[in-house]
Amino acid sequence: MNNVPQPTTTREKTVFFIWNNLPRFILLVMVVLICILFLAIKEQSKSIAADKAAEVRQEKPKVNVITFTLSPTTITDRINLPGTIEPWTRLRLMSKLRGTVTEVLVKEGDHVTEGDVLARIEDTDYRIGLSRSEAAYNLAQAEYKRDKSMYAKGVISTATLDAEKSRLQTSKADYENAKLLLSRTTITAPMSGVIRTLTAKVGLQLSTGDPIAEIFEIDRLKGVVGIPEQDVNAVRRIKNVNITIKALHNRRINAKTYFLPPSPDTIARLYNLELEIDNNTGEILPGMFFRADIVKMRMTDAIVIPFYSVITQNNEQFVYTEENGVAKKKAVTLGIMEKWLIQVTGGLRAGEKIIVEGHRDVEDNQKVKVIKSLSNTEGLAL
Repeated sequence: MNNVPQPTTTREKTVFFIWNNLPRFILLVMVVLICILFLAIKEQSKSIAADKAAEVRQEKPKVNVITFTLSPTTITDRINLPGTIEPWTRLRLMSKLRGTVTEVLVKEGDHVTEGDVLARIEDTDYRIGLSRSEAAYNLAQAEYKRDKSMYAKGVISTATLDAEKSRLQTSKADYENAKLLLSRTTITAPMSGVIRTLTAKVGLQLSTGDPIAEIFEIDRLKGVVGIPEQDVNAVRRIKNVNITIKALHNRRINAKTYFLPPSPDTIARLYNLELEIDNNTGEILPGMFFRADIVKMRMTDAIVIPFYSVITQNNEQFVYTEENGVAKKKAVTLGIMEKWLIQVTGGLRAGEKIIVEGHRDVEDNQKVKVIKSLSNTEGLAL
């Protein structure tokens, strides 16, 4: 082994250290240069890729689109529900006494006025009873008048006079009751309406409480609509409802709200809203079906767009607007919906132009060609 002289001065030591570690230094420098070169190549690749993508976008042809210019309008939140028409009053006429029906003056379907005679019951027994009670009453009147004169002369006592007065009052009550019973042998209509059913027949023996007829009041009618629980609060404030009756060639009629019950009437948790319907012409009949158009809320100066122009992706809802021939993506917040239009509560403003056709073929910042521009909702209908 050769004896290598060791450096003694600082300079000799430095040169010796460098000389012995020169390969390591060269290796470290090479590694650093390789890393720098790799990063430079990566950045250059990104730049080339971006340039190529830009060239591809520039090379894409413009997408033909149709736009709609936004302007404030009115939109309503409404529900359309089925309903049925019922008579305003349904009255079942019962017999108030016993007897045999001797005459029936009406038939089912007849229109009657309050007070019209419907039928008669045999009245012989009741006339006899009236004559008997009338005679008793007249006798009691004469005796009381005589006893009152005698009492004034001191011939009879006060107790005797009081007894005669009581007998007079009793006979008078019997007489009034006999007149009432006789009057009930003539059965009259208690209200105006239509004879729905007629049970009374000539020769029929009636007992107290037996049915005679059923009368419907149809000059005005009642429309009944089942309101879901979630809509009750909004419907409570409504005064008028438009209804459409299909049986009358889809005639539209304005009905007034009459009564909303405080509790549901069916196991389906529906609150039966009652509507007052005028029927002076008599064309509307109980049992007809209708559709009720109930406006729960009306929004004025609202921005509305066709619902099909809204794109939903990853829980995000957005539309594309057109600005100087370029498509711009706009996130939107939506409100109430009416038919095929929907309210936009955030993200758009009046005057902007949204893309309503071709919007599913464009991307953000892509150039487009407007082939038609609309300014009213009529041209947007599906």
